[in-house]
Amino acid sequence: MKRILKLYILIVFPLIFAASCAGDFLEPQPLSFFTPENVFVDRAGFEAILVTMRKDLTREQTAQKNFMAHQWAASEAGVPWLQMDFINLTPNSDRYQQFVTQINDIFRMVKNANVAISRIDDVEWENPTDRNEVLAEAYWHRSYWYYRLIGNYGDLPFVQEEIRGVRLDFQTHSRWAILDKIQQDMEFAVQHMPVSAAPGIPTKGAGDHLLTKIYLANMEFDKAIESASRVINGPYALMTTRFGQDAEDANKNVIWDLHRHANKNMGQNRETILAFVDRWQAPPTARTPGLFTMRVYHPSWWHNTLGKDRNGNLGMIDAGPLYDSLGRGNPDVALSDWHSYDIWNDGTYDYKSTPDMRRASVNWYDREDYRYNNPASVQFGEPFDPNNMDLPSEYWARMYAVPFYKTYAPNYPDQTSVPMGSNGDWYIYRLAETYLLRAEAYYWKGDLASAAADINTVRQRANAPLITSAEVDIDYIFDERARELFAEEPRQNELNRVSYILAARNERGYSLSNLHEKNWFYDRVRNLNQFYDRADEVVMLGSRPRIMPFHFQWPIDDDIINSNTLGRINQNLGYTGSANNVPPLEVIE
Repeated sequence: MKRILKLYILIVFPLIFAASCAGDFLEPQPLSFFTPENVFVDRAGFEAILVTMRKDLTREQTAQKNFMAHQWAASEAGVPWLQMDFINLTPNSDRYQQFVTQINDIFRMVKNANVAISRIDDVEWENPTDRNEVLAEAYWHRSYWYYRLIGNYGDLPFVQEEIRGVRLDFQTHSRWAILDKIQQDMEFAVQHMPVSAAPGIPTKGAGDHLLTKIYLANMEFDKAIESASRVINGPYALMTTRFGQDAEDANKNVIWDLHRHANKNMGQNRETILAFVDRWQAPPTARTPGLFTMRVYHPSWWHNTLGKDRNGNLGMIDAGPLYDSLGRGNPDVALSDWHSYDIWNDGTYDYKSTPDMRRASVNWYDREDYRYNNPASVQFGEPFDPNNMDLPSEYWARMYAVPFYKTYAPNYPDQTSVPMGSNGDWYIYRLAETYLLRAEAYYWKGDLASAAADINTVRQRANAPLITSAEVDIDYIFDERARELFAEEPRQNELNRVSYILAARNERGYSLSNLHEKNWFYDRVRNLNQFYDRADEVVMLGSRPRIMPFHFQWPIDDDIINSNTLGRINQNLGYTGSANNVPPLEVIE
């Protein structure tokens, strides 16, 4: 099967959106007898492309420019350190990030799902169960990525079949039409997905979890409660006692255990609904470059322009135990004080005194924890002194706290590469989020008591103070999501989703008619993320933090729009090119 998969990947399929093609490229010739026609002849053949789809999920949280980092960089929790000014984000300019270009990567993942979906009935299936299980998983993957796409970009063409030639006549479908379609697909899928499966394979629980998100986005709140309840009442449970790797370390807690990579797919962990598999021990061709969590989320504490001692010499160096633990940070996401400190201060407790295990000192590396690690420095072992910096006024932005229990991914003993964040399994969905999704559905229904009960289920496990129904609103729910789901949920997508709900309900002065000018995403991010209030105090590569309401969605790559010469793909409002938009299609045939 590995040989089939490897050769299958070499087969030339035209891209969904082709900017230019040579004539012979338009008529690809198979490189071997392993053509789609004789690969997809039974379940084993389809399994090859399902394996590819499962591996596609690793793109969420592996390598430096991963998708999840972009989600948190475009939120109230942080900024993209090398590209802080969203005003400079255009349909053809991404500079150091991939807000624009990742659309092409995700559409390639949609293409993989469409190959399986389009060819499902090219086979005479001996067992209809096999057919339906393959189709259900392919629907899951396509729906997963389209949920992410409309969260990033809003209205887009919905491509629902394998493209076997060059097409230049795509039309934009509305976000609502896409939601209706993936809702329909997932309602079929959850009836045929397995209750249990090997690690990394979506199950019925993962199907219902995704369906809950889709129902919420589509404002089907009763159905969201039903699908979330099926997960909660299924074969899952929040982990409340110590388990797995480090379980015997009395200095740690169950939150630490929950986020050890070796524990995420172990059978003892009943909280996992779906986590991708990425092991250093796998052959090099079967693993990713690594999680890169220490590179992406940690500050450049080791850099010679930052870590000087009082004599102007190197106080911090890229060597030794501290370097092994914190890694070579060069943040794609510089974390805000709101995420590191403010959401842990509830009027009774602050971040130091809170009993919430998610903010326990053993799980975080705070500003005051940084110490000079150069044995040759006169300040070796002393706390970091911001007065030694070239610009002490930037201390708050450059040396921030990190949720070490989430980001710590040290090199393995036989791994000699620079410590960036090694390979490890990572959650796609876990049960704590299901409770918070159901809490949100209860909130929209006005059932604040039930919403508080679900939130408290998550908080109780963390030993956090319980809340009352009077404290429940959508902002509190998203504070709780930030406390629980850092680097797990696609943060910008979920903020975007609620922006649409509030606008569709005409609440808080929001409206769908001017969503790009006034939305909850912008108001929340601008109000809570101190980088934007203190923009005059920090500059990186000539850029200062700036953001506008229309940045709640990212621009669509100009190459996609301009190459589609026989149709019209709309640009998001606020970006250059949106004046050429036409009304999106509201029905997917």
